[in-house]
Amino acid sequence: MPLDKNELLAQLTEHLHQSDRLAWRAENEAREAARSLATESEKKEDGRAAIEYGSLATGQAARARRVQEELQALAAFQKAGFPRFSRQGPVALGALIDVSTEDDEGFAERTFFLLPAGAGTELTGPGGDGFLSVITPASPVGRALLGRRAGDTIEVTLAGEVREWTVLEVA
Repeated sequence: MPLDKNELLAQLTEHLHQSDRLAWRAENEAREAARSLATESEKKEDGRAAIEYGSLATGQAARARRVQEELQALAAFQKAGFPRFSRQGPVALGALIDVSTEDDEGFAERTFFLLPAGAGTELTGPGGDGFLSVITPASPVGRALLGRRAGDTIEVTLAGEVREWTVLEVA
C-alpha cells in the first residue's frame, strides 16, 4: 500500500472545505429566500414557505458547524503526526487497512483509511488509481477493525446482512 497519507488527508480536507462552502451558500440562500417571502406578502402560504426556508437555513448552518468541527479534528490529528504501523500491527487511528471481502459476486479487496473525521468520504489513490473509503472509530466498520491485525477475520453487518471480511494488511 504505497499511499501518501498526507496527500490523502489533503484530499479529504479539500472535500470537507468544499462541503463547508456549499453548506454556507445553501444557508445564505435559504435565509434570503425566507426574508424575501416574509416581506413580499402576508399570505399564509408565503408565511409557511418562509418558515420552511428558515428551518432549511438552520439545518445548513448546523451542517457547516459539523464540517468545521471535522476540519479541526483532522488538523489536530495531522499536527500530532501519523503513527507508524508494521504490516502485522494492530489497526489504530491513522491506519490504511486492506481487507478482502466476499459477496454474491465473489471476492474483492477494499481499502479503508481510519481517521477521526470524514466518515463515508471516498478518496482516490495517486493519479486516480483506485478508491478508498474513510471510516471513523464511531462507524460500525471502524469499530470492527480497531485492534485487528493482518489475517484477522471480522464480521460486518451491511444493509442487515452479516459479511465476513479478512484484514490483509495494515499500513
